[in-house]
Amino acid sequence: MNRQNSIRALADRERIWDTIVIGGGATGLGIAVDAATRGFSTLLFEQEDFAKGTSSRSTKLVHGGVRYLAQGDVGLVLEALKERGLLQRNAPHLVKNEAFVIPCYRWWEKPFYTIGLTLYDLMAGRLGLGKSLPKKRKTTLELIPGLRAEGLRGGVLYHDGQFDDARMAVNLAQTAMDAGGFVMNYARVTGLLKKADGTVDGVRVEDRLTGETHEVRSRTVINATGVFVDSILLMDNPEDRPIVRPSQGIHLVLDRSFLGGTNAVMIPRTDDGRVLFAVPWHDRVIVGTTDTLREHPELEPRALDEEIRFILDTAGRYLTRKPTRENVLSVFAGLRPLAAPKEEGKSTKEISRSHKIIVSPSNLITITGGKWTTYRKMAQDTIDRAIALNLLPPRECMTAHYPIHGYHGPTDFEAPFYFYGSDEPKVRALANERPELAERLHPDYPYTGAEVVWAVREEMAVTVEDVLARRLRMLLLDARAAMAMAPRVAALMATELSRDEHWQQEQVAAFTALADGYLLK
Repeated sequence: MNRQNSIRALADRERIWDTIVIGGGATGLGIAVDAATRGFSTLLFEQEDFAKGTSSRSTKLVHGGVRYLAQGDVGLVLEALKERGLLQRNAPHLVKNEAFVIPCYRWWEKPFYTIGLTLYDLMAGRLGLGKSLPKKRKTTLELIPGLRAEGLRGGVLYHDGQFDDARMAVNLAQTAMDAGGFVMNYARVTGLLKKADGTVDGVRVEDRLTGETHEVRSRTVINATGVFVDSILLMDNPEDRPIVRPSQGIHLVLDRSFLGGTNAVMIPRTDDGRVLFAVPWHDRVIVGTTDTLREHPELEPRALDEEIRFILDTAGRYLTRKPTRENVLSVFAGLRPLAAPKEEGKSTKEISRSHKIIVSPSNLITITGGKWTTYRKMAQDTIDRAIALNLLPPRECMTAHYPIHGYHGPTDFEAPFYFYGSDEPKVRALANERPELAERLHPDYPYTGAEVVWAVREEMAVTVEDVLARRLRMLLLDARAAMAMAPRVAALMATELSRDEHWQQEQVAAFTALADGYLLK
């Protein structure tokens, strides 16, 4: 996956592409994969790095949505459970079966949640991940050693999926290119091109690394920019009303010892009515999330003090060791693209998480809503809509059983390089060729120089942030350690990209300033 290949694909200015996708998050990348695997000529443009926004800031779950079942949204749960199973089959090197425990402190909770989760299992059918079972008090504490024992009556064990979101995004970008499509990060769409009749037939895009502008024609233009969909809609019609309202969710990252073991915890009802998860991930524990309406979308949303307090307080009620601000290794925030409520004051918990496809009079196709788990179905529905509009010829969707780049059989999720899947031998080969690349970037973490070189050569990483935030995930796992890694990462990247000392200094300074916002002081 080389950026220069995508730039060369833009050289033929007379070419008319089948599909242009705006947005390089889960939804956009999924659409690019769907279109390319159907044989449509496909281009994807992302204004920043792939999954820079919401798609790298999730709770790292591939799940049916237990709380949506409680809300009665059976259709969404059925769809998500099916997609959960397909995603694990198509990307077994990234999606693992995670055991979750609901601790029960009141007499009615164990039978109540057992019944609900048994229904959850039945809805998953043959794509289920395991049977939900009630557990005695002693067993529950063995499953979650860090759980508060006082008042505990037992628990309920159930299964859902867990994954690395940004790594999945990179693999989807690679899958799209493997299938003949082209993707390009740091390529900002600055305008829509239209025919004389007012229908959209292309985009104007700026290469943010070179400043060069391209005009690219296409039969279909798809707006899949998440919380930023309104900015593209305004390019089409300046009088359009906003269709998305951002909702912020934050996560705190703690040492794995706060939970103990390998199992996750789900608190089904917190003070604000939301679900709280504590999930093991890359030898750490992610605790979240919140649900706070925000006025405007941001590329780098920041956690609010009240959100941080809420998660620390809530987690402290259930864990033997109450986490404090000093225990937080990193804090990150993401924005969900919720449909803008028609009624003022409507709670975000009442707004459907189902995806919506909107077709403008200009034939601009916009998709919004949804979640990581259902990205594939969202993509299928979007391309099917383009076909129904006669913008593309009829072709069957291929992605339900299409292996994602890196596909690998049985995976040892404790191995340091597991998330490379079938690419792992190639990454290790780099270290064998140059022994200095086998050295760790930080004494406390397994990541090596070979992975930095691989990220630049094969995963389109062009900044230190791309590597440490989304290719190696260090910014989310331990912001201080990520800062310490930055100079070495910049030096390795400079060699690969033919950059000078000044570039290295700028990159380290920019990343340090960014990472500082992931620390609690």
